[in-house]
Amino acid sequence: MRTTASDAALDQLCVNAIRFLAVDAVQQANSGHPGLPLDAAPMTYALWTRLLKHDPAHPQWFDRDRFILSAGHGSALLYSLLHLCGYDLPLAQLKQFRQWGSITPGHPERGLTPGVEVTTGPLGQG
Repeated sequence: MRTTASDAALDQLCVNAIRFLAVDAVQQANSGHPGLPLDAAPMTYALWTRLLKHDPAHPQWFDRDRFILSAGHGSALLYSLLHLCGYDLPLAQLKQFRQWGSITPGHPERGLTPGVEVTTGPLGQG
């Protein structure tokens, strides 16, 4: 795979978009953990755009790869990725991060947010 300077610049813009979406969500909620999204954005961007088999139009596709965010407190990272990768998670829902009744709670919940594979909670809880 050949990478040009413009490809690298576009990748960096995408990584920064993930970071800013996540940090903005945490800031607006006045609650959450921005560290994981800031640090893991490059790695997760590469996974979601180059390695994982997934289809936002068919999130329950049987042969998909599963992404498990075991550190559920970093959910803003996952929601930003799902939004940018085309899952049914509009920007308006990112703006409702950690708010009562939203589909973007502080820890991912399977069945609530499209693309979330497993409910994860506080670290060390199994």
